[in-house]
Amino acid sequence: MSDQNKKPDYKKFSIEEIGENHFSSNPETPIRNDAFELDDETKIEQIEAHFREIMHILGLDLQDESLRGTPHRVAKMYVKETFSGLNPENKPTMTLFTNDYHYNEMLVEKNIQFYSNCEHHFVPIVGKAHVAYISSGKVIGLSKLHRIVNYYARRPQVQERMTMQIGNALKSALLTEDVAVIIDADHQCVSSRGVSDQTSSTITAFYGGVFKEEEKKNEFLKMLSI
Repeated sequence: MSDQNKKPDYKKFSIEEIGENHFSSNPETPIRNDAFELDDETKIEQIEAHFREIMHILGLDLQDESLRGTPHRVAKMYVKETFSGLNPENKPTMTLFTNDYHYNEMLVEKNIQFYSNCEHHFVPIVGKAHVAYISSGKVIGLSKLHRIVNYYARRPQVQERMTMQIGNALKSALLTEDVAVIIDADHQCVSSRGVSDQTSSTITAFYGGVFKEEEKKNEFLKMLSI
């Protein structure tokens, strides 16, 4: 492998050198092997204690009635909602049905709203996913497309990785290569801090099978503009 194509070893860089570069070092969410040895209630209890300490360090008065329950609320939200997509037990079941209609054109589900979090600053990523597939003889319920998007959104994320994870999950579930995903999202690590740009959004795409062909890709993009 030439030096030009060699993947950078980010472990050699300090946090200061990495700076604001939002790179993804792993195509899969970097989860430890022992991530699920603790049950949810234990995780909530431990996160609550740590978050209470963070609030204390920030100088907040945890005896105030408004703040007293915040550590528990945040811990419960992290485990049960915001980062519930880390737990494989929460992955939606993808029951397939026979395509009795023999519909062999693309099916597009657009404007799937999702809420995720940037893994670099733990602030929200809010956006919409547009997904399409062409049946290989099997179909799934439309709600499952929403559920698979939100499963991968509910974890610390990098948008490029999330796009690929959704695309590959749909290919596997639908037993077809003919899958496309486009994500358009606003990153609060850009809008609420740093450069504080509140007008930009980030778009990423995944094309598999026939969607790699220009004609089919353009057909998909045209349907998104309807």
